[in-house]
Formats: sequence, C-alpha cells, structure tokens
Amino acid sequence: MSKNFLRQEFIGLKAKVIASNDPSLKGIEGVIIDETKNMLIIETAKGIKKIAKDIATFEIAGNIVEGKKIKYRPEERIGKIK
Repeated sequence: MSKNFLRQEFIGLKAKVIASNDPSLKGIEGVIIDETKNMLIIETAKGIKKIAKDIATFEIAGNIVEGKKIKYRPEERIGKIK
C-alpha cells in the first residue's frame, strides 16, 4: 500500500473490517459515507455502522489499512502521513 493511498479521500470507497478488538465488528462491509478523526461511517446492507478507527483493521479498496495509522481528520491526514 502506498502512502498516496492513505492521503486520498476515503468517502465513496468500499470497506470491510478484517480485524477488530470487538469481534462483533469483524466482517462488516459496505461503502464509506463519512469519516471523522476517530470513526469511519459505513453504509452496509443492514444499515449505517460507525466503527472506531483505533480498534479495527480495514480493507479499503483492496488495501489493508490499520485504523491507528489513519486516526486523523481527513483534511489533516494529507500532511501528517509521511
């Protein structure tokens, strides 16, 4: 995964929770409809789910992303990820 991928906008991309400290979150998948500093908001077939970034590992558009590495506001992520 390139650093350029981590700097891009995630809203509209497909995402899946592949690991989490909370076992009930594992396997949730859908489209990212919003992002905050601490959460990804994903629209799934069963409704909207809010998932904390720091407790999960995501597959976003085919890339594995540790939530802790993207725990910034979307507009801050561009400058902070090096």
